[in-house]
Amino acid sequence: MNRVKCFLLLCIFPGIVLADSSAVDKIYHPYVQPLEHEIEYRTISASDEMTYRLGLGKSFSDRLFVELYLTGSNSKRDDIDVDGYEVEAKWQLTEQGEYFADWGIIVELEKQRNIAAWEISTGLLVEKEWGKWIGTANLWGIYEWGDRPNDEFESILALQARYRYSRFFEPAIELYSGEQTRGIGPVALGELRFGKGRKLKWEVGAIIGLDAKTPDTTWRFLTEFEF
Repeated sequence: MNRVKCFLLLCIFPGIVLADSSAVDKIYHPYVQPLEHEIEYRTISASDEMTYRLGLGKSFSDRLFVELYLTGSNSKRDDIDVDGYEVEAKWQLTEQGEYFADWGIIVELEKQRNIAAWEISTGLLVEKEWGKWIGTANLWGIYEWGDRPNDEFESILALQARYRYSRFFEPAIELYSGEQTRGIGPVALGELRFGKGRKLKWEVGAIIGLDAKTPDTTWRFLTEFEF
């Protein structure tokens, strides 16, 4: 299968992160805010391994948001190493409330730092509100190629059900399903506002493994400063 065909398959069967790593990560929402700038930091910790992302993003219209990342990892005994670079583009496809659910799509391209290894992933983002409850689904697909033992393709599902208690605190539950991950667990989210157009968002979650391949507990932490 050539790379063009693989990319078309990704668009039809939408992925997340590296195909041979945990699927636990950020849950994306299908919305873009115009004139928004963002600094993002997130950490995923499972067993003795930790992964990091530091991102800088900007909206280029009321439908398109682009973010650049440095990615890194380490064990609890080692220093942090910068592993690679990533560019991410998110398109808001529908107006909020225009249809039964709100839709978006995201495309990510990642390059490993020291080897010619690449990853492209695309995701379908779906969100629906029921009163104070909000349901979000991310349907992902990934293709990896380059200096790896084998080219790989994987699809992953990430779900979140969130209760809008207040803007300071929203409890949620998340479910992840992928080749290397079966997990479910509680997450807390919230935001603090600092004047017009400035806010700090935070997320903390503990995802419990449901099978032998998934770590007993995977912790995820995220902060975003929007301005």
